[in-house]
Amino acid sequence: MMYSDPSKIRRVTSIGAGPIGAGWAAHFLARGYDVTAYLHDTSETKAFNLILKTAWVSLTKLGLAEGASLARLSIVTDLETALDNADFVQESAPERLNIKQDLYKKMGDILPESVVIGSSTSGLTMTEIQASCASPERCVIGHPFNPPYLLPLVEIVGGDKTAIEAVSWAGKFYEIAGKAPLIMKKEIPGFVATRLQEALWREALHMVANGEATPKDIDIALMNGPAPRMVSQGQCLAFHVACGAGGMATNLDQFGPALKLPWTRLEAPELTSELRNRMVDGCNAIAGEHSFEDMAAQRDREIVAVLSALRQSRLG
Repeated sequence: MMYSDPSKIRRVTSIGAGPIGAGWAAHFLARGYDVTAYLHDTSETKAFNLILKTAWVSLTKLGLAEGASLARLSIVTDLETALDNADFVQESAPERLNIKQDLYKKMGDILPESVVIGSSTSGLTMTEIQASCASPERCVIGHPFNPPYLLPLVEIVGGDKTAIEAVSWAGKFYEIAGKAPLIMKKEIPGFVATRLQEALWREALHMVANGEATPKDIDIALMNGPAPRMVSQGQCLAFHVACGAGGMATNLDQFGPALKLPWTRLEAPELTSELRNRMVDGCNAIAGEHSFEDMAAQRDREIVAVLSALRQSRLG
């Protein structure tokens, strides 16, 4: 199958009204695409527009592509209308397998086979999702990190029936569209970033459950310890650089035995009502009187500042 030139894509259809679907719509609009947003019902319009409004503030600060405009957005509630003239589809429907399978069956019947479909799913595999699609070869995972209009990562992988050409095409398209694509070697639950995040999350839950740290303690430790360094160098390169000229070899030779020490507990703790309450109460204490809208806006401002600083540093 010949897919369109990824540099010639003009219209993107974004399916889904939640933070991911609306976030993707904002991202593509900011990159100068025409965007058709498919919402399941008109009642979702208000929440969708609120996310879009919040996102546009940060995207404007980061810099919009030539021709980028909110006026290039169309919102529809009819799937066939949403897919009309689409050059690419970013699907962010609810994380329920039956819903996605039914949606892909319909899209497979409506869309030309040359149109690639990317799924934002974080917990399902493309092998499962594409099972009922008449043209599964063009279906890929395009998993973003939240908020997708700010965080560059998109993890790409196909299912058992996905054509390798579609995966390659998606990687090129997402890069042109301003993302940082990671083409995975194989299909695994949770992909790469979410699995790493989950390991950190499980250890945090263990520490709270055992009374070793509060949610506030954990956030202070991360924000003032590994997080700033990871923004620059990730995990592996940071450990490589930390050991000087010997690099990762020195790291593993010197600290390898510590891998056997009980420093982590990757098996998830039992989510008891006590642990749940500790986490909820601890996070509410951190939030204080701040609304979720205010906290999201602060998060976005600070991510913009980090991304802008990195951009300046790497240019200089």
